[in-house]
Amino acid sequence: MAFWRKKNNDPEAANPAGENADAVTPKVSPQEVGVSSDQSGAAQQNEEVKSPPRSGGLLSKMRGALSKTRQALNTDIRDLFKAEGRLVDDEFLDELFSRLIRTDMGVGPAETIRDDVAKRLRARVVQLEEVLQTITAQTQSMLEQESSALKMAESGPTVILVVGVNGSGKTTSIGKLANLLQKSGKRVVLGAGDTFRAAAVEQLTVWAGRIGCDIVTGKPEADPASVAFQTVDKAVEIGADVAIIDTAGRLQTQTNLMQQLEKIRRVVQKRMQTEEAPHEVLLVLDATAGQNAISQARGFSDSAGCTGIVLAKLDGSAKGGVILPIREQFQLPVKFVGLGEGIEDMAEFDASSFAEALFAE
Repeated sequence: MAFWRKKNNDPEAANPAGENADAVTPKVSPQEVGVSSDQSGAAQQNEEVKSPPRSGGLLSKMRGALSKTRQALNTDIRDLFKAEGRLVDDEFLDELFSRLIRTDMGVGPAETIRDDVAKRLRARVVQLEEVLQTITAQTQSMLEQESSALKMAESGPTVILVVGVNGSGKTTSIGKLANLLQKSGKRVVLGAGDTFRAAAVEQLTVWAGRIGCDIVTGKPEADPASVAFQTVDKAVEIGADVAIIDTAGRLQTQTNLMQQLEKIRRVVQKRMQTEEAPHEVLLVLDATAGQNAISQARGFSDSAGCTGIVLAKLDGSAKGGVILPIREQFQLPVKFVGLGEGIEDMAEFDASSFAEALFAE
């Protein structure tokens, strides 16, 4: 059996900004989620300290999130130059290639960027700025995609299934995505389909309370497919625009759990009466995982029918270049990127802003 918790409509209890740890649905106290009142206050202070400013636009947020990658990369490339500039020859190109590899962008993208620099600048004495401009333009070209917009249902609620390995930032990403959609005017229902991990249900319930959206939960170790069905059913019943369903974290090699995802898909299709549902299957990848994220993408894209990627924890990694081989190998669109720890620190992916934030000084 699944349980539906209505969104919190009390304006004094709900904080749309999502930075008040006490602003959760009345059914969930700090004690129920394993946090004392003192801990809750400390958590609120920590979030206020850690969360970046909300102004400055997408480029500003991207720059903040990619600062570790950019600083490491620019320092490495800057070390290749002397005050009078640097001749672009084979030695320089080899050194540039090795620096690019350190961002975890992989051999293929690094070779493409190196070859583009060679084509445009070989045999010239150049300054750092000119090389960075060339790299930025090529990176932007490699990251271009038709659209990062979510595919919305023609009628009824749009159903989004969210998958990923344990610890990828999946549940937090769902909360941020729900907040983003809610602020755009969509009514959202969350489904706590990770029924085997109590902390995931508690965490998602807290997110729902902070955002002010509805949530459906099940008993511990309940059938996740049943929770998914009930979530879609509730979304249809109340006229919600979007239903976002969490799933248990799993390794891409766990065949039985991958089969569980197939069951969830089937019951969603049955309730929606269309094979187009779920309309999106978003794979959450941890940017700090580097090259391991690629094997995750390979396993999930084959087994779960993924339609897009959410790149989480971008702010915590100096390996932001991993997005390039993911795009190169799988052609899955990057839909969203996680830019920090706050509830509003998620943005729709933009290739131009990403490339500029990755390399611009």
